[in-house]
This record gives sequence, C-alpha cells and structure tokens, in this order.
Amino acid sequence: MVYSQGEMNTYPTITIDLTLDRHTIKDVLRAILDAILFHRLFGLVKPKTREVLGVTMPGVSDPDMEQLVEEKVDLFWKEIEGGMSKRGQIIVTFSEKRPKKSWFQVYVGEEDVPWEQWVINAEMQQPRDLDRPQFDTALSNTLTKAIHTMLTHTSSDRGRTAVPLITNATGISPFPIKIAVKIGGVEFG
Repeated sequence: MVYSQGEMNTYPTITIDLTLDRHTIKDVLRAILDAILFHRLFGLVKPKTREVLGVTMPGVSDPDMEQLVEEKVDLFWKEIEGGMSKRGQIIVTFSEKRPKKSWFQVYVGEEDVPWEQWVINAEMQQPRDLDRPQFDTALSNTLTKAIHTMLTHTSSDRGRTAVPLITNATGISPFPIKIAVKIGGVEFG
C-alpha cells in the first residue's frame, strides 16, 4: 500500500495493491470498496460487516452504494475475464463542488474538485491447487493491511484535514463520489 500525492495535485492518493484469483476477485473487491466508503461517507451510515478469508471488513448498508459497488465490481470482472490484460484498477475519487469561474472571474457553474483518491491495483492470477493455502493467507494478510491503512489514513491529521468543510449534510455523502474502472489504461463505465 502506497500513500502519495495525486498526480500534479495536492490531494492524497492512497494505493492498495491486490493479487486476486477468479474465486476471490469479486468478494475482495466488494469488501475493499465497502470499507473505503464506510470510512469516507459522512451522512447517516448504517454499518454492516463482510467476512472475506477470515477478515471482517466494515461496510455500508445502503441500496444505492451497494448497487454502485456491485456495478463497478461486475464491470471490472467482465473486462478482466474477457480481455487480454489481467491487471486493472478501480479508482475511488471523493470531490467537493466548487464554483467554476471563467477567465474573467465570472461564475459559470460548478465543478468537482477532488480532495482524496483511493487506487486499487488488482492483478488476477490463478494459483495451483497446491499453492491455494499460501495464496489465501497472503491475500488475507493484504486485506488486514488494507484495513490498517484505511484506519491510519482516515484518523491521521492529513486524512482528517483532506476532508473539506461539510456545507450540505443531506444524503449519505455530502460529496460527489466517482468510482472508475481502468483495464490496460482504458477507462470503462
């Protein structure tokens, strides 16, 4: 897991690297996305947990968020399974709405300005049956480290100061959320 500045931007980018197989890919990606959303949604959140490879992961029980996560995980799976590349990314970007101004400082609407980004780098491999226990143990350890990274980042000074002032407290998130799927450098959905 890597913690860095966004490309040419000042917002934090947190990276989680995963090696998955066809049996675990959907469950693990759902769990990671759920956990990120659990730590970054600031509305009234109904918590849930998800058990993956012996690791209890936090999540959000919200039909809209569950549908968004399911759509992105299914899209990732479809593109990985049907494509040539077995590596991809799911990128979660949290933004705030800010007034957009033209060259002459004239208000021309709003724009989404990112304040934090989570990059999940996922590679699909197919371990041999003999290697399955080691593969599952390594993945379980990676999930535990991912939760630790989420907790450490979101509770740190840097993680707390990245969050903009909440001016609109309606709904489950006062901030726009974008979840993008990239396979082979091409963004889908």
